Amino acid sequence: MALDLLIGIIVILLIILSSAIRVVKEYERGVIFRLGRLVGARGPGLFFIIPIFEMMVKIDLRTVTFDVPPQEVITKDNVTTKVNAVVYYRVMDPEKAVTQVEHYALATSQMAVTTLRGVIGQSELDELLSEREKINKKIQHIVDEATDPWGIKVSAIEIKDVELPKEMQRAMASQAEAERNRRARVINAEGEFQAAQKLSEAAEVLNKTKGGMFIRTLEMIRDATEEKATTVVIPIPVNWMEAFGGGKKD
Repeated sequence: MALDLLIGIIVILLIILSSAIRVVKEYERGVIFRLGRLVGARGPGLFFIIPIFEMMVKIDLRTVTFDVPPQEVITKDNVTTKVNAVVYYRVMDPEKAVTQVEHYALATSQMAVTTLRGVIGQSELDELLSEREKINKKIQHIVDEATDPWGIKVSAIEIKDVELPKEMQRAMASQAEAERNRRARVINAEGEFQAAQKLSEAAEVLNKTKGGMFIRTLEMIRDATEEKATTVVIPIPVNWMEAFGGGKKD
C-alpha cells in the first residue's frame, strides 16, 4: 500500500510538473495570465508557470499573409469591378493582441476588406488602373492606424487583380485603338510639316547660292541616267527659259 501510494504521488507530481513546463520558440511569445490578471509576455525558451493558477496564450510573431477574396465594388465613376488583394501583417505587441481584441487575425482581415471596399469606392476606374501603388499605400495606412491599438503592424496591402466587365473591356479597347490612330495621324502630320520646312530651307539655299540650281540639276540627271531608261525627263529652271527668250516681256 505504501509503495502504491508513493507511485501515485510521483505520477501526480510528474503530471503537475509537465503542465508547469512551457517551451516557446524563437518566433513566439507566451502571454501569461495569473488568476485572470495579465502578468506579461515570456519567451523565447523554457520557463515554468504555476499550474491551475496561471495559463498561457501563445502568439506567433512572424509576418502573416492572407488573401482578400474578390470583392465586387462600384467605383466613383459607377463602374462595377471585382478586386482582390493580399495583406501582410505581424504582431508587434503580443499583450495587446490578446487583451485588446478577440481573434486579432479575423479582426485584421475584416478591417482590410472593409477598407479596401471603401477606398476603391472613392476612386475612379482610371485611378485604380494607373495609380495602383498610390491606392495600396492609402489602404495600408488606414488599416495600419486602425490595428495599431491591437498591437498589429500592417506592413503592406497589395491589389493583385482588377477584373472588369466584358462591355467595359471592349469599350476600353476601342478607346485605346482610337487613341493609337490619333497619335499616328499626329505623327504623320508632324513628319509632313518637318519635311516641308526642310524643303523650303533647301530651296532658299539653292536660290541664294550662285550655280546651286545648275549643280542640283546635273545631280538629278546623273541619278536618272544610272538605270536603263528609254526616256529621261530633264527639269529646266525658269531663269534658263528667260535666257532663251521664253520669259515674259515687259
